[in-house]
Amino acid sequence: MKVVIIGGSGLIGKQLSALLQRAGHEVNAASPSTGVNAVTGEGLDAALAGAQVVVDVSNSPSFEDTAVLNFFKASTKNLMAAEAKAGVKHHVALSVVGADRVPDSGYLRAKVAQELLIKAASVPYTIVRATQFFEFMGAIAQAGTEGQTVRVPSAKLQPMASADVAAALADVVTGNKPLNGICDIAGPQAAPLNELISRVLKTNPQDTRTVVGAADATYFGSRLDDQSLVPLGKATLGKTSLESWLAANA
Repeated sequence: MKVVIIGGSGLIGKQLSALLQRAGHEVNAASPSTGVNAVTGEGLDAALAGAQVVVDVSNSPSFEDTAVLNFFKASTKNLMAAEAKAGVKHHVALSVVGADRVPDSGYLRAKVAQELLIKAASVPYTIVRATQFFEFMGAIAQAGTEGQTVRVPSAKLQPMASADVAAALADVVTGNKPLNGICDIAGPQAAPLNELISRVLKTNPQDTRTVVGAADATYFGSRLDDQSLVPLGKATLGKTSLESWLAANA
């Protein structure tokens, strides 16, 4: 089976590509560096020729509200049109758990816009919504840092390893018919964000910052509660715990 991965040079794309290749599939890891630009449409027709499945794990280079919205709208419109032309049988897109529950986040509004464009197109699809990645915990801490204090929401998150995200996407690509709907994937355990950040920072003895959880603190400018970014219904859970991930990445 030929699978095209849009954003194939990124964190998830590289891991997904390796998994699918080991399973014997033909993989085109497409990105601007390989001459494929979904935002402009450059190289899409050639890249998608003969593909049965397209997986979109691309991300905007800018998270500014207007820029990220324009990125996902342009890239998704171009992708869906090119896939329909090429006869692609399954479009798989990576989105975010709770994307429609944090309306003050420009990034998540852009992901919802992306999802709507996928649903309105003619190509059968599966939208895989994932929780935050363990790999991004450091960036979350940095965003909430003021001096020696990390101030973050006390709302619950249920983060997961990027390797588990890639594995779940591989299962969707190889084992399932298009859902024409959304499925959630998440880490094995939910915990208050401040507790998660504390556990991450404690692995570095040189990091002396103090972590404070506060209900009025923001997550990249957005207010959260315990239901904002965790699965509210059925979800496929990754196998990797935060502790085992930290031990492996110390």
